[in-house]
Amino acid sequence: MKKKKKRKVRKVKKRSIKIRYGRVVLALIILFLVIYIFNQFVKFPIKNIYISNNSILSDQQIIDIAGLTDYPSIITTSNSIIKRRLEKNVYIKRAKVYKKKLKEVYINVEENYPLFYDSSLKKTILKDKSKVDIDISSALLVNYVPDTIYNNFLDCMSKIDRKILSRISEIKYDPNSVDNERFLLSMNDGNYVYLTLIYFEKINNYVEILKNFEEKKGILYLDSGEYFQVYE
Repeated sequence: MKKKKKRKVRKVKKRSIKIRYGRVVLALIILFLVIYIFNQFVKFPIKNIYISNNSILSDQQIIDIAGLTDYPSIITTSNSIIKRRLEKNVYIKRAKVYKKKLKEVYINVEENYPLFYDSSLKKTILKDKSKVDIDISSALLVNYVPDTIYNNFLDCMSKIDRKILSRISEIKYDPNSVDNERFLLSMNDGNYVYLTLIYFEKINNYVEILKNFEEKKGILYLDSGEYFQVYE
């Protein structure tokens, strides 16, 4: 009979795993600090808000509309969110929003300002032709304008420079036998201006035209040339 070969048995030494508690604690502290710093960074509040080109709405009203009353995080409050909130307001046509130095928010608004107060409708007409019930300080349309003319009149009014618009105190629909689209504007400086819709944009040259008349008062006829009738 053949002898059985003895199998060699290798003894494997068990290695003990040593946990280095010091390193684990250090890693946890570093992780905690990273999380804490990131959390504080994300929560970093807006420090200053700068608003420009507003006259209808106050700075505080714009801050409230923009959702910045409590000066929230400058990181989590995006420019697009602020812009969207502002442009939902009827008095704001467009808004530009940008940030500086991770603490300052700048808001530049383009207002949907009033063109005139329509005494027949008892509403203020804004530049985009929308109507609001509030009587905002603006020119007063004293009488009724026929529907066939009213829309063209709104288009013409929206093209008047805002600085010139602020000089108009009253507007009267005043047709004659020659032109049924004729208007009379009463100016804050005591002058009167006759205009017809086809030449309405001439009013934007009002200041330049009057320079030729050495601050005299009278009636400026822009419906037919640029004739100025001085008060006697």
